Amino acid sequence: MTTLAYRRDIDGLRAIAVLAVVLFHFGVPGITGGFVGVDVFFVISGFLITSIIWRERQAGRFSFIDFWARRARRILPALFVMMAATLAVGWFLLAPKDYEELGRSAHYQVIFTSNLLFSRQHGYFDVSSDIKPLLHTWSLAVEEQFYIVFPLLLTLLSSRLKHWRLALFAVLLGSFGMSVWAVAHEPQKAFFLLHLRAWELLAGAMLAVMPMRDWRASPALAQGVSLVSMALILIAVLGFDATTPFPGASALLPVLGVVGLIWANGQQHTWVGRLLSSRLMVGIGLISYSWYLWHWPVFVYARYAAVDGLNGWELAGLMLLSLVLGYLSWRFIETPFREKRLLAGRGAILAGAGVGILCLGLTGVTIRTSNGVPSRLSEQALRYAEAKTWSPDLMACMADKDTPDERLFCHFGQSGSASVLVWGDSHATVLIPAFKESAQRHEISLLEASFSGCVPLDGLENNASCAQFNQRVEKAVGEETFSDVVLVARWSLYLYGQMSGDKERALKDPRTGKYVRAVAEQRLAQGLRERIQGLRAAGHRVWLVKEAPLQEIIVPYRLSRLAMLNRPVDGEGLPVAEHVKRQAFITQLFDELAAADNGVAVLDPAPQLCGADGLCRVELNGRALYTDDNHLSDVGARYVEAFLEPLFRSLQSRGLTAN
Repeated sequence: MTTLAYRRDIDGLRAIAVLAVVLFHFGVPGITGGFVGVDVFFVISGFLITSIIWRERQAGRFSFIDFWARRARRILPALFVMMAATLAVGWFLLAPKDYEELGRSAHYQVIFTSNLLFSRQHGYFDVSSDIKPLLHTWSLAVEEQFYIVFPLLLTLLSSRLKHWRLALFAVLLGSFGMSVWAVAHEPQKAFFLLHLRAWELLAGAMLAVMPMRDWRASPALAQGVSLVSMALILIAVLGFDATTPFPGASALLPVLGVVGLIWANGQQHTWVGRLLSSRLMVGIGLISYSWYLWHWPVFVYARYAAVDGLNGWELAGLMLLSLVLGYLSWRFIETPFREKRLLAGRGAILAGAGVGILCLGLTGVTIRTSNGVPSRLSEQALRYAEAKTWSPDLMACMADKDTPDERLFCHFGQSGSASVLVWGDSHATVLIPAFKESAQRHEISLLEASFSGCVPLDGLENNASCAQFNQRVEKAVGEETFSDVVLVARWSLYLYGQMSGDKERALKDPRTGKYVRAVAEQRLAQGLRERIQGLRAAGHRVWLVKEAPLQEIIVPYRLSRLAMLNRPVDGEGLPVAEHVKRQAFITQLFDELAAADNGVAVLDPAPQLCGADGLCRVELNGRALYTDDNHLSDVGARYVEAFLEPLFRSLQSRGLTAN
């Protein structure tokens, strides 16, 4: 079999790639663009794999089965051991929902499609990524898909077309063009999907199949190209960050840098080549695959267990631990399989791969279908974790774009003509237990209409389905004889966006389409005034419900993790001062609206949750008061029920109880 001459500098390049990724993930200052290490890996893989395929084809010895068996031998043993260990540790550490998602990730990865799964979930840089122990396998899935498709493509083009290299380059350009478009329009897909990343692997592939030249580059040219190429990679590693549109055009820096280094160091001995070929860099490069496999689960599980965060020394120790695990994986798993000391035959390694795929896949499916095996948890941890799940009754009361008119409203309390309409987004939905019990106790008939992420104000809706929902509710308000209308929403979401900084739901400047805080505040204030004026003109009293305190933690996750670690939950909750600060504009606006019209009143659940200890609580008698960081749980809604008393006392005093 024709073999490819070993190049120490390429192992050194692998060291650059893995160091960039690991230092970035562990938060080492200055390595803000370390995620481009994956792009370095992609180009190297494209070059080496294509070099092997092409030389074997030229020698008439290429076999698809042999190629895929070698890829299985190189990649799968270390990957499967890491996945099995990750699933085992997750059994003892992860909350049910997180363990369920881990099972889903494992199931997808064993069939080489975890990138497809992650492309439909939260983005790579989102906070939620820190609780996905197998997130890093997305890049392996991309490479595995490439290994399946590319040999077929190369064989087809080179055997059918005279100018097949031009055709291959056209595929590269097409993938690059789609990547540039997707970064602007579908950035999450641009990051994770093969056809939008293929150009990076094809850049290495094109270098491998370039026609041989009779000339060699001069030492000066090779030195210049290698220095510029290394500079391109370092600019990306040190200059990019999570806000950089990526991959797209930005990925040209690391991709061209790697192509330039591979080419230049293949032409002449360069200064950069000597550095990359040093014993230290080659050593790191040799274990780079295993280190990459282990560093992310170590980081995720440590962050998960250390609910109060990790200091610099702890992060350094964890990085060293991941390096040790990577070395052990290389020494005792990668090397024996690669040297054919284990499962030496082609059939044996493919059969072993099949067994591994079957076992891990079935394990992942079992974990997923059993909802994360909640029986693993202590009774207390399970009670906290269960708060994450919304009850079917609440879900049935939240409308969507397909909800028919007869199911648009949920009715609570006494039968008969409804006196009250509760109108809002999902924050209206989660208050149903409180409204329901109060309505029954006071013998009031009440209707509720809610639509997730939909502010109940004209002209401020963020999509057509929301606007249509509001129009349908407005029509009902005009036709029914409601005495009172209660407006409930996560107002700060439309003013300031998510706690993570995501401004997707925040109100934009209609002139520019961009978010400006002052404009968002002005638009919401104007929309609320217009809504109140319309309702008051129709004879309705209006009640404005403020938000429950927005927590800085995912409450069920945090509490269940603390319980699993036998840690106390005392002291958990947002400081009152932070809540007051965050809600300052809303408080001022609501107070002004109520002062201007005695038919407008404000209801605030926060005093029921925020105590003299200076915290807005998240737990009560072993139960979580929130389902996430902003929605109250059933227990939480019932706990704050007293804040609705002014509404129901007013209704009773006006004789509006049901007959």
